[in-house]
Amino acid sequence: MYGTRVAVLGAGIVGCACARELALAGFEVTVVERGAAASATTAHGEGNVLVSDKGPGPELELALLSRRLWPQVLAEVAERSEHAARAVEWEPKGGIVVATTDAGARELTRFAAGQATAGVRTEDLDADALAAAEPYVTREHTAAVHYPQDAQVQPAAAAAALLTEALAAGATLRTGCEVLGAVTRGGRITGVRTSAGLLEADGFVNAAGPWSGELAARLGAPVDVRPRRGEVLVTTPQPPMVFHKVYDADYAGAVGSSAGELRTSAVVESTRGGSVLIGSSRRRVGFDDRLRPAVLSVMAAKALRLFPALAGIAVMRAYGGFRPYVPDHLPVIGADPRLSGLWHVGGHEGAGIGLSVGSARLLRRLMLGQPTEIDTAPFRVDRPAVLGGGTRMEREETA
Repeated sequence: MYGTRVAVLGAGIVGCACARELALAGFEVTVVERGAAASATTAHGEGNVLVSDKGPGPELELALLSRRLWPQVLAEVAERSEHAARAVEWEPKGGIVVATTDAGARELTRFAAGQATAGVRTEDLDADALAAAEPYVTREHTAAVHYPQDAQVQPAAAAAALLTEALAAGATLRTGCEVLGAVTRGGRITGVRTSAGLLEADGFVNAAGPWSGELAARLGAPVDVRPRRGEVLVTTPQPPMVFHKVYDADYAGAVGSSAGELRTSAVVESTRGGSVLIGSSRRRVGFDDRLRPAVLSVMAAKALRLFPALAGIAVMRAYGGFRPYVPDHLPVIGADPRLSGLWHVGGHEGAGIGLSVGSARLLRRLMLGQPTEIDTAPFRVDRPAVLGGGTRMEREETA
């Protein structure tokens, strides 16, 4: 595929991962970003690389693939730059899920047993083991499961490392360049009109995160990817007090819910700098980016029930971002059947950081016509959940 021109539309972590894979495969890659690289959704994430929150099925298979790939990718980054690899802050610290009700314990036990059959490593923790692993977690719990495969990265640094690898392999980056529409010929996309002029290529990858639906509509091939708002609280730096990613057993249910109203669960973890990150919330409010004190209050209250020791610790800031939501909660990865030359990689909701490298590997193999490590059919673009929404816009036809 040397010399084949591909434009990756979006420079969040998914777009950066796609650019890296394609550039290393010999494609002539141009990355187009309307703002700055990794400055939107990627910069507002927690950096989760999780398997613990996914039940058996295609998303878990993608998560396990990505979890295997992350250390390999970072080892390749380190070969070029040890500094860049260290900046990613790869931390395979594991996760712990805690139930605080009898019903929650039953559901957590059932969920973990299903995951174990699908290749996830799980370990039940009794009261003593949980206290040893997390001394400050609540003692009012009914069950706890340790997931040693869970990890964390610094998301903006991870995206920067992937993009740097792509640029070193020959890719180019255009920032401050907004895609306005498509130029097509004979049912194939041949170019995109941008705020900086026309960009022509042989293939185009829609990797615009929560804006993927809007971008797809501009290109004339709508997909139902919508924004789903989330917030995070950040405490002042503390002595070590949270040693894993710890969340309550309601988290998986909140992730899997399709409800538009507010859903919250307690998610608590520390950064290397000592700050404690507190989440999480999910609500569909379009692109309304206002912080809501009532949402932050609910999150804080749930975090206190999970970690009573957080009482009295100062919160120094709060931030929010948008997750790319698809109604059936599965990513969109593959060629658009309506417009030849257009590919989509997105809709990962809150898992885009972790799933980025696996999704990019699948895209690379699909574009090369090679076998993929996992079945990509569940992620296809033409499934009802993806093509069931949005408004088709007129495409610009040129002779």
